[in-house]
Order: sequence, then structure tokens, then C-alpha cells
Amino acid sequence: MSSQPNPSSTRTSNQPDPAASAADAQLREDIRLLGRILGDTVRDQEGAAVFDLVERIRQSSIRFHRDDDRAARSELEAILDGMSIADTVRIVRAFSYFSHLANIAEDQNNIRQMRAQDFSGAPPRAGSLSLALERAKDAGFDAIKLRDFFGTALISPVLTAHPTEVRRKSTIDREMEIADLLDRRERMHLTPLELENVQEQLRRAVLTLWQTNLLRRTKLTVLDEVSNGLSFYDYTFLREVPRLHCALEDKLNADGGLASFLRIGSWIGGDRDGNPFVTAEVMRGALKLHSTLILRFYLDELHVLGAELSMAAHLADVSDELRTLAQRSPDTSPHRSGEPYRLAVSGIYARLAATALKFGVETRRAPVGAAAPYENPAEFKRDLDVLDRSLVAHQAQVIARGRLRLLRRAADCFGFHLASLDIRQNSAVHERTMDELLEAAVPGTRYMEMGEDARIALLAGELRNARPLVSPFIAYSEETQSELGVLRAAAEAHATFGEAVIPQCIISMSRGVSDLLEVAVLLQEVGLVKADGTSGLNIVPLFETIEDLQQSAGIMDRLFALPEYRKLVDSRGGIQEVMLGYSDSNKDGGFVTSGWELYKAEIELIKVFERHGVRLRLFHGRGGSVGRGGGPSYDAILAQPGGAVNGQIRITEQGEIISSKYSNPDVGRSNLEVLAAATLETSLLQPRQSAPNPSYLEAMEQISALAFKAYRDLVYETEGFEDYFWESTVITEIATLNIGSRPASRKKTRRIEDLRAIPWVFSWAQCRLMLPGWYGFGAAVETWIAQHPEKGMPFLQELYREWPFFRTLLANMDMVLAKSSIAIASRYAALVQNEALRETIFGRIRREWHLTIETLLDIMDHERLLEGNPLLERSIRNRFPYLDPLNHVQVELLKAHRAESADEQVLRGIQITINGISAGLRNSG
Repeated sequence: MSSQPNPSSTRTSNQPDPAASAADAQLREDIRLLGRILGDTVRDQEGAAVFDLVERIRQSSIRFHRDDDRAARSELEAILDGMSIADTVRIVRAFSYFSHLANIAEDQNNIRQMRAQDFSGAPPRAGSLSLALERAKDAGFDAIKLRDFFGTALISPVLTAHPTEVRRKSTIDREMEIADLLDRRERMHLTPLELENVQEQLRRAVLTLWQTNLLRRTKLTVLDEVSNGLSFYDYTFLREVPRLHCALEDKLNADGGLASFLRIGSWIGGDRDGNPFVTAEVMRGALKLHSTLILRFYLDELHVLGAELSMAAHLADVSDELRTLAQRSPDTSPHRSGEPYRLAVSGIYARLAATALKFGVETRRAPVGAAAPYENPAEFKRDLDVLDRSLVAHQAQVIARGRLRLLRRAADCFGFHLASLDIRQNSAVHERTMDELLEAAVPGTRYMEMGEDARIALLAGELRNARPLVSPFIAYSEETQSELGVLRAAAEAHATFGEAVIPQCIISMSRGVSDLLEVAVLLQEVGLVKADGTSGLNIVPLFETIEDLQQSAGIMDRLFALPEYRKLVDSRGGIQEVMLGYSDSNKDGGFVTSGWELYKAEIELIKVFERHGVRLRLFHGRGGSVGRGGGPSYDAILAQPGGAVNGQIRITEQGEIISSKYSNPDVGRSNLEVLAAATLETSLLQPRQSAPNPSYLEAMEQISALAFKAYRDLVYETEGFEDYFWESTVITEIATLNIGSRPASRKKTRRIEDLRAIPWVFSWAQCRLMLPGWYGFGAAVETWIAQHPEKGMPFLQELYREWPFFRTLLANMDMVLAKSSIAIASRYAALVQNEALRETIFGRIRREWHLTIETLLDIMDHERLLEGNPLLERSIRNRFPYLDPLNHVQVELLKAHRAESADEQVLRGIQITINGISAGLRNSG
């Protein structure tokens, strides 16, 4: 899921852009350079024969892709059939690594274009904060109003460990080194000798990458996932989050008065839904890793700051409070006796080191002496503010605006806990836990047998009475003990770090009022809901299936009418968060219906919340692929119905999307800006009265119903579809990848209903059908036009022009279909043993694929896919020659593996192709 806006929504002309053409030329040069270095590496390491084989496969694949050439297909199959397994693995590694290198070149090209625009003095680009602020000011929002807006805003990308990132951290680190070298090669005026030195370093880095394992040898643990997630703080967040705030502060002339609105969140180590490995002890370990990283960062920054603030007392005046702070320092070195700023910093360092020790964090450098630990982050920041005020008061603002300013902002953004950790569990687990506790407390309660009304009455009574349900003298089941243990660990964390450390408890598969009340009662048991009815964290329902989305507003309406629950909401500032699931709703009802039901649910939720006077905060559970809610974040946020954002939004960042957005600090900063810009624009510049034409809503409802029927007919009502799916995709082999700690299925069955949405979407991406991102749309529109000839295609074209929701829906479908290949998909279909089943199902899919593309192009008035997004069109075109061969090799390896081959190299080859295809598609899970 890219954050960047779709160029088709901002371009007004199809004329070639000279700057873009120049950038494309540079991109092609970078791709050729990296391809040449990789080719030389393959030739040197594996021999000329392997290199020649790579080239033959690439050329045949290009002909097959371009013309669906039968001769090329036969040639490809002959080449692949004749290869040894060892050579096959070498070929797969070569094409996989080229996909990775092409991604690096593309990212650098995006940075290059952003910098070129900044240098040229051109108008701010779409998706930038600068443009969003300009538009807001043009609409009458002055700096004071904008500061007020950010004062109550919350923008929170939330990192999750969903297993769609197939790269190891070692691979990401090497790729970052290559990106840095490309950047250095371009940004600096290098002498011929210096340029050759950079080229040599590139060759060295590519060789190291070639000799680095692409795949993990062992399965990740939860704490491995936590550590991987934390690497993006080092790459991007620790520095870019404060920089973004400071830059915005300057634009608004806020001079330190801008509230910190950008908060990074995490699920890694707190998401227990379907993951038995997330325990109370693991969660404590995750929080320890969080605090270790941020405290060490602060200590390192203080160490450097102390070296920078070398001003002598007789050359620079200081404030009385700074002098007092310096005098409290345990630093007795005579070398610093006349350097009050250094003394003050050494004292702050000593207190922070003592704080780290209190949390069990080892420091890299010993403090100069003993000091009392800080009670909280606010106390730490107050000492930093003393430094700032003294510098500003004595004409040293330029010094105050350097490292110290960024450190002060970091302390405000990250505290001592680094990131807010959500805890999540399935409602069914809460239900079983509550049943056991009630049965033990009052035998014969039979909670599981109660209807919803009886459950609500019972749970509301428990909240009013606040009696303890848990007894230390009863041996509860392992599941109940585990649930209570996690909640107790959350209460401990609140006592240690404050409420910001675990602010949300998310209930997946929320289907009724009782699902939220159960959690409130469990929180009451561990002291997170107090006897006075106040809550220490937000209770957040997650509505995931089509049916749950349709019932979401009614559930919240009934909840808010309960005094016991309303009191909890009021204690949280009158804000209620609701999470919307894009993945399961798509698997349940298809892409079109999922998108539409999410949109409708938001509209109904807005009405309910306004009626009850509660502020709505939506949390969007989006994946990387369009089939799981992916697509450009900027367009997605702007396409929200009026009143759905209001300055507060949380969005999951999952799997491979985290590294594509945040492993490079320049790209990361741009993506964070996009979230802030889109939130600002949709909150302030899209008035509620701009609701879509009722005829648009009616048409969309009808098209959605038709698409739902087409999708369900294929996936859930076609006999043999499950067998077709399991045989024609890599779903079985994905489970062997060590890319996550969570099992791929909820239950050990082959039923589509029991499969998690992530491997479902990931599998369709690997075979290049991308079915969850488009299926059913063509048939739905064809039927709708036949039923409404008086409106027909011109009406749908009007919808596309005038309605952001419909435009974004189609733009995402456009991207998905451009990455699909029916020719390659046909090779996967051939893996299905039952010929009649294969012809029946693939024939339906192929007809719908062609019909959907034809329909999509007609509505958008385009002649080819991605005509309105030339940048992405060129990007995909550049990678096909190296992506397609991976699919062809994967098919051959699957044949060998399923012929009961026990050769570990075959499975390893399949796993590497999964890695390479995922890299080539970029947003596959």
C-alpha cells in the first residue's frame, strides 16, 4: 500500500512531462547499472553458463508476456525442464535479486524526483504538507486555526507483524547500503577516482547480497518480530517524526507550541488473535525492547549534545534555572566546571541513566555519578526545556534549534515507552474466559447459553457492582489464566510507563454489545477499569465480515445507550475508536462489496456517534494488497465520507509495506507527510454537505449486490473451488516460509472460511491472478447496464469523474489488473489435476478477467491499464522481464515438489521464488 497519491487524480494533461522523462532516463541507467553488476556477479560466482541461461529465460519470457507466444511458451518449458535443480535455484536467486535491486533503483528515483521538484521551486506536490497547508490557508484557515486543529489531531500508523514481509533483516540492511551508495553517487560531485570507489563499493555490496541467505532458516519468534519492527525506528521514525513536527511548527510559526500529533503504534507483541505465542511474558519482553531502544537513543543524543554545548560561562550568559540545573549535576570534573550547559547535560544524562537502570536497561556509557531517576518523561522534557529557554533568552536560538530541539520533540513523541502497543484478542476467547469466571463464581450461570439481552444485563450489572470474579483459590483453564495474565501485564505496564504504553484493547470478530462489555469486565478484574467507572484504556471493536460491518452502527448505538459503557467512553475524553477490517470483509464478499460495505458502515457510524455526542476515531485495518484494503493512502483518506476523519485516524502498516515505506528515511518522511496532509485536507476542506448524489449511492448498492453474487458464486458455491485454489496456488508452500509467528489458518481445514485473509490474498498474488482485487466487477457492471439502459455507461463514467470513492475503487483495481497476467495464471491452472475442474473454473476466471478489464477501461475512458498513472505503468513494465521468469520457474518447481519430491532444494527454490515474486509485485499481501 503506497502512501503517495495516484497521479491520475492530480494530472490534468496527458502531455509528456520533460522532468519525468529525464528522471525515467536516470532510472533506466540505475537499473542497467545494478543489472550489469548483478550479471557480473552471477557470471563470476556461478559461471558463464548460468549467466547465459538467465538471459535466454529472460528473452523467452518477454516474448511470452508480450504476445502470449505459444512458441515462446514451449521454448520456456523446454529450457526449464532441462535444468538441474541446482541451476534452477541459481536462476531463481538471480531473478529474485534483480527484483530487489530494481525496487532500490525505483525508490531512489522517487526521491530524486521529489528533490528535483524542491530544487526547481515548482508548486508543492500533491500529498505534501506544504500543499495541504496552502489549500487550508486559501480556504480561510490561518496559522492559529491550524495549530488548534493539530492540537486535537491524532495520526497513527500502526506497525503489525502480519507475515507478508518475506525478506530477512540482513537482506534489508544490505539493500539500504546499496540505496545509500546510489544516492551518494548522484548527490555528490565526485571525481573520477571517487566515482570508481563508489562503483567498487556497489560491486562489493551486491556480491555480499548475493552471498547472503534470502530466506530465514528458522521460524521467527514473536520477539524476533518485535526486533525487526524496531529497526524501522533506527532507519526512520526516531529522527523523521521529530523533524516533521519541527518543520510544521516553522510553517505555522508555532515556536514550540505545536502539539505532537503523530504517534507510531504497534501490534507486534500484543496481537494475540490466533497467535498462541503472544503471552504475558512475551508482551513484557516487547515493552522492554521498546524502552531499551528509546532510552539508549536519548542517552546517545545527550552524549553528543554535551559535546556540542561547549559554551563557557564567561563567554555566554545562562539563566538562573540553567545554573541551578548545572549545580545539581553529579559531574565534578574540573574540565567542565566553567561549562554550565555541559554540566546540566551531564546531570540530565545521569538521571536518565538511573531511569534506564530502574527499567532494567543497560546503558552503553556510565554516567558521571549517581542521580535520582526521572519519574516520568514529562520531567525529563522539563529539564531539556530549561536548556532551550536559557539558549533562547541569551541570543543562541540557532543552537537551540539544532539537536536539542529534535531531542525535546522526540521526548514528547516517544516518552519512555517508544510506541503505543495495542493488545488484541478474538471475541470468542473473551466469551469463553467470561463463561469460566462466571461459572466458577456463581455455579449454574451458564453464560455461553445466554442470549444477547441476558448477557448485556448480566455484564452491565457486573460493571455496576464491581465485585471480584477471580479467586486465587480456583485453578482456571490455561486459556483463562493466559488471558488474565496478559491483562495483568498491561496493568503493570500502565503503572510503569503510564497509560500511553497500552492505550487500546481491540476485540476482533466483534459481533455484539456483549463482546465489548466482556472486555470491560475483564479489565475491571485487573484494575484497568476502576470502581468509579473510569477506564485506563480504550475498548475497540473490530468489525470484519460483511455482516458485522452492516451491524456495526446498531451495535454502537445500543452500547452508547448503556450508562455503564457510556461512563467508560466519557472517561476517555468522549472518544470511541472503531476498527474496520478490510481483509476478512474482502475474503467474505469480494473487493467491490467489501469497499462499499466499509464506506456505508462509516456513514452509519458517523450518524450514530453524532446523535450520541461521541467523537469517532476510525482505525483502518488495511493490508498491503488492494485485496486487503491497500492502495495509495492519500487517495484512500480523501475518499472517506465526510465526518469520518475529523483530525483523528489510525492505519495499520503491514508486512512488506513497512519496509517499502519506512526503511529509507527520505521515503519514510514523505509517507508520514502524506498521512498528515490527507488527514488535514479531508478534515478541513471536505465539508459534510459534499455528500454524494443519492443516485450514485443507489447505483453502487446495486452494483455491489451483483458483484457480491458473482464472487460468492465462484468462491463459496462452486463445487471443487477449494481444490482448485489449493492446487493452483502456493498456499501450501507459503506455510513453510519462516515469515511470521502466527499460523496461516485459524483451523486445520482446507475450507476458505477458515483460511486467514493474508495467505488467501498472498497466494492469488503469487500466481498473478490477484483475484481478490477485482473479481465480480465486470459481471456486475454488465448486468447493471442491461438492467439500467437509460443510464448505462455514461452514468458510470460520471460516477468515476465526480465521486472520489468510486474513482479510488477503480484506480486500485486498475493497479491490480496491471500486475496480473492471465497467460502466466494459465500455467498455474495447469497444476490442477482434474481437467474438467480446471477448465470450468479457470474458464470462468479468464472470462471475468477480460470482461473486468474491458469494463474498467470503458468507465475510465482509457485505452490501456494504468494510462492515467504513467509512473506506475513504467515501473511495472520495467520489472516484468525479471518478474515473469520467476513465475515460470515457480510453476516447474511446484510440479516437481508435488510429484512427491523430497529434495530440500526444490522446496528452497519455491521459497526463493515466493520471495522474488513478492519483491517484484511490491504489495502482494
